[in-house]
Amino acid sequence: MRAERCKQESGGFTLIEVMLTLLIMAGIMVTITQILTAARQTRDTIHNVQESQLAGPAILNRLERDLRGILTFNRDRSQVLRIQNRVLSGYDADTIDFVCSVDGLIPYRESENQNFLHADQNEVGIRLRIRPDSDDFLEIYRREDFGIDDEPFDGGKYSILHDRIKGFDIQVYEEDGPDAEPLESWGTDDDEQVGLPARIEIELTLELAPRLVREQLVIDRRTMVYRRIIRFPEVLRESLELELVALVPDVRPPTAPIEPGGGGNPNDPSNPSSPNDPGGPSDPDGPSEGFQGGGGLDLTKDQNQ
Repeated sequence: MRAERCKQESGGFTLIEVMLTLLIMAGIMVTITQILTAARQTRDTIHNVQESQLAGPAILNRLERDLRGILTFNRDRSQVLRIQNRVLSGYDADTIDFVCSVDGLIPYRESENQNFLHADQNEVGIRLRIRPDSDDFLEIYRREDFGIDDEPFDGGKYSILHDRIKGFDIQVYEEDGPDAEPLESWGTDDDEQVGLPARIEIELTLELAPRLVREQLVIDRRTMVYRRIIRFPEVLRESLELELVALVPDVRPPTAPIEPGGGGNPNDPSNPSSPNDPGGPSDPDGPSEGFQGGGGLDLTKDQNQ
């Protein structure tokens, strides 16, 4: 009876075992907390870097790539490039429209039964509008119209690029150089300048999105200004001055093929290989050494030697 009671009282964990278990669990919880904190900080850093370093350059890179593929072949000078000066809610909101030979980004199909298509030549533009939920920002869109029609500066579908724009300004220079005067517009109905300018300078101003710090938004109202200079090659601009001229091929009547060994009538004096003129018309003194009038090799001399 006493032995069974002692056995029941000795069951369970000792204080040292409990303390050791709590110590191990505490170490595991601290390690997990550190890993989660590092993951949150990494996510916040990636978010902040994307907003501060990637948004603006990505927009300008996309626009520059489209402009590098601008289409000028067999195009009217007034339908090559159009830049309009606009102001919305006190911010610069210029527009640019042109036709480029860059593959389309927006899929297109005429009906639901057809497959989506991407055109090799598209009408492209940049448009801005006031943000619907806030007058403090503008939204910038990329316009793309499938193929080319009679109105290259209108129509198409729009895809948003950014929604915290503070300004989009384009300066046009008819001549390249430090003393060139900038123009506010190009290729509009009121402008005399059409075709391609020497260069354009683009300035994009946007406000950074609120930063994430420990899963909390921190609004600091910082703005970033990005600039890009795009020069058009002189050869491309001069191509607009040239007019296309249809080339008529020079087709000559076919001639009868000459058979090897002279061919023709051997009694014809005009025949170079006729026996009456062994040397042919190009050799009035007779046959050349080692050759006969018919063009065959004379191996007699070599055999005698």
